[in-house]
Amino acid sequence: MKKSELTHLKSWFADYVSGYYTADSEYNRAIRLKEEHTKRVCNNIVMLGKSLNISEQELLLAETTALLHDIGRFKQYAVYGTFNDMNSKNHARLGLQQIGMHKILNVFSKYEKRLVAKAVAYHNAAVLPKAEDENTLFFIRLLRDADKLDIWKVFIDYYNEREKNPNPIIELGLADEPICSPQVLQTLKKCKTVRINDLKTLNDFKLLLTGWAFDLNFVPSFQTLQSHKYLEQLASTLPQSKEVKEAVKQALDHVIKCSGNFNKEINNESSNCFAGHSRNLVPFTDVYPA
Repeated sequence: MKKSELTHLKSWFADYVSGYYTADSEYNRAIRLKEEHTKRVCNNIVMLGKSLNISEQELLLAETTALLHDIGRFKQYAVYGTFNDMNSKNHARLGLQQIGMHKILNVFSKYEKRLVAKAVAYHNAAVLPKAEDENTLFFIRLLRDADKLDIWKVFIDYYNEREKNPNPIIELGLADEPICSPQVLQTLKKCKTVRINDLKTLNDFKLLLTGWAFDLNFVPSFQTLQSHKYLEQLASTLPQSKEVKEAVKQALDHVIKCSGNFNKEINNESSNCFAGHSRNLVPFTDVYPA
């Protein structure tokens, strides 16, 4: 892949997204949210890739997956007026349809096209594909980490400003009640990611975001999460009950453990985390869409 191809793709992306803006400022707010998110995920994946010492060619390919990972979001919102996949269509599938319709990967090699398509398809999947080569899995995991790092930022920024500027678009229709569902708390205490079907309140969703720590893949991702204190900031918006504190502590302890300097403990199955440079390692935790 050439740098000029990525430059051309970025230009196409900007033109494509501009076609979704209207005279409705509230509608545009949703479109802008995803456009800006995409740009930050691109920055995140380059940062992670450099930290993992991948090649320039691999960096270009990684950034391409980030640029296109949410391309289906714009069509999703235009048609369904929501970013909730359960109330519309899977935005990854919509993205693949847009990629195919606009033939934007035609100049890429067969391998590159397949890898980008797989990354887009699985960036929000409940489980990773079993029959897949390790190189493709590496790029899928890298994208999922880059995506999560920005989603944490987006929601923390939103919760900090929610009283002044509420946005129902990103609240997924969940009830704003001062409770956390027992099933959600139990899942976190088991060091597992929360399933979307178990969500009943906004606090449940915050716990889902907290549990994403169990689905990170690389040491630089954990280190970035820790340095920005995203989980601590999320925790400050939750009810301060003993049960909530215990559940959040599981995630915080996991992040601390997996933020170390590539020691033996981090790549040991008993540590319940997958973190390192190697693209041949397999995560030992359950996964949930990013």
